[in-house]
Amino acid sequence: MKGTLTHPCRIAAVSILATILLAKAAPGQTAWTLPRMADGAPDLQGTWTNATITGLERPDGIDALVLTPEEARQIEGRTKDFFDAVDEVPEGDLPAGEDVGGYNTFWMDAGSRLAIVDGEIRSSLIVEPEDGKIPYSWRGMASLAKQYWRLRNADDPESRLLGERCLVGFGSTGGPPMLPVLYNNHYQIVQSPGFVMILVEMNHNVRMIRIGGSHLPANIRPWLGDSVGHWEGDTLVVETTNFHPGQGFRASLRHRLYMSEDAKVVERFTRVGEHEIQYEFEVDDPSVFKQAWNGEIPFLEADGQIYEYACHEGNYSLSNILAGARAED
Repeated sequence: MKGTLTHPCRIAAVSILATILLAKAAPGQTAWTLPRMADGAPDLQGTWTNATITGLERPDGIDALVLTPEEARQIEGRTKDFFDAVDEVPEGDLPAGEDVGGYNTFWMDAGSRLAIVDGEIRSSLIVEPEDGKIPYSWRGMASLAKQYWRLRNADDPESRLLGERCLVGFGSTGGPPMLPVLYNNHYQIVQSPGFVMILVEMNHNVRMIRIGGSHLPANIRPWLGDSVGHWEGDTLVVETTNFHPGQGFRASLRHRLYMSEDAKVVERFTRVGEHEIQYEFEVDDPSVFKQAWNGEIPFLEADGQIYEYACHEGNYSLSNILAGARAED
């Protein structure tokens, strides 16, 4: 984790700071109180989004985790210019045989702001290692390269990415760790005694987190792994193991992540305000990474509700991918 304070100390520090700030609330303002369920557990329910233009890994040329407001303004400005240029399609027919591009920005939801955690503007979601990069070992890099090579295979539908097959969302949007992608970055959390449910917008994957108990037998491997949670004070701590071997490679336009089926991910959900959950994660997979690595993402309250993600309706991409490969053959 970032800094020298342990996680419980950091949470305690945030709680103390919040208490001081609330005590100094202006007259007439209502101090925020952590909402709780009937059993006393913190209420994390609602619809949240982790959309941000901060990437999982720190861009080359940026050394610090924390950006200045001026640096942030420049990065956000360049990002806006990039997305504005996406919609600049020339009039008339597109040239045959050339790249016709992809989505226009109407279909994108990547956010427009950098992530802010504990009041700091972040250059990467990864906070440990200090360089903000995924610490692949040589063996892990070889496994990642092998997955890239597999992407060249278009012999049958089963050889394609799970996102193309509409089984899970692209990248690691369903997690864990739950990472922002180009669009559909919403999550709905519902709590009931003994369970916390997280509905993932893309492909409507559902994470059912059992509170307490043990993990499933090793031969049972759900697409998003098996998650068991417990409460540490006001923080929901979730440990996930039993990852499905088909979910090892998680590719999107925003990140490329490879984890083995033996990985362990620990997530922490802490409601730090009326409109924000602080989401922290640690990924440990000695067969792929040189060390465990950590990240932090703000989950912000979203207006409205999650609508249907109709991946398969009118989706001709998969058949076209296979047909294009046969034409090249």
